[in-house]
Amino acid sequence: MPKTISFIGNGNMALAIAMGLKDKYTIEVIGRNLQNLENFEKSLGKKISKSLIKDFDISGKTLIFAVKPQNLEEVASQLQGQASALYSILAGTKLENLKKSISALGYVRAMPNMAASVQKSMTTLTGETNLQEEAIELFSAIGKAHWLGSEKEIDVATALAGSGPAYLALIAEALTDGAVKEGLKRPDAMAIMRGLFDGFAELIQDQHPAIIKDTVMSPAGTTAAGYCAMEEAGVRNGCINAITKANERAKALS
Repeated sequence: MPKTISFIGNGNMALAIAMGLKDKYTIEVIGRNLQNLENFEKSLGKKISKSLIKDFDISGKTLIFAVKPQNLEEVASQLQGQASALYSILAGTKLENLKKSISALGYVRAMPNMAASVQKSMTTLTGETNLQEEAIELFSAIGKAHWLGSEKEIDVATALAGSGPAYLALIAEALTDGAVKEGLKRPDAMAIMRGLFDGFAELIQDQHPAIIKDTVMSPAGTTAAGYCAMEEAGVRNGCINAITKANERAKALS
């Protein structure tokens, strides 16, 4: 019988992770509103166990804690028992705070991203090393999982991998708008952009970004002209600052 994973919370990220896990694990979801739990099950497309959070017994369960960080104390106060393992995806919420709020035999912080729903998440992990193997196995079911040595590092990783899909979405939309501006029909521009990202995802696995750039950019060519325009507009600096600001926000949340 597949192992049961119990989600505390039923938001977008919980659903994305559950989409990735549903074929390998039994899914249980705990929330505060029965209708929201019904909607979660419908979106997941698979029958799940559903429970209201009030006085829920977590004894012996493997939890994925997926509520808003500011709701940690309120939700934790309604839980009973001691979990076997707690995996928290709460941005900026330190292990120390989790241990004070929820009783468990072991604790891990995890930062997946929305690509979990298509088993392509880049999930970063840190916490108690006795759970490292299980954590990597669990989150590898939704993509790639990478263990980090400290909570400081996972805050930076949150800024990069956790928030990264939003940054790449901005770039994808902007490039598409540029193509439309120059005369491509919107559906054609969207199709080409998607093909571009699909191919680039493969290239970047084995090549340094600078090598890819140098390979594409010929002297006085179209790529050089466009690349210089991006540098002049401060795209590089904007990306660096995005990581800085997101990291600062992650630390502020803690």
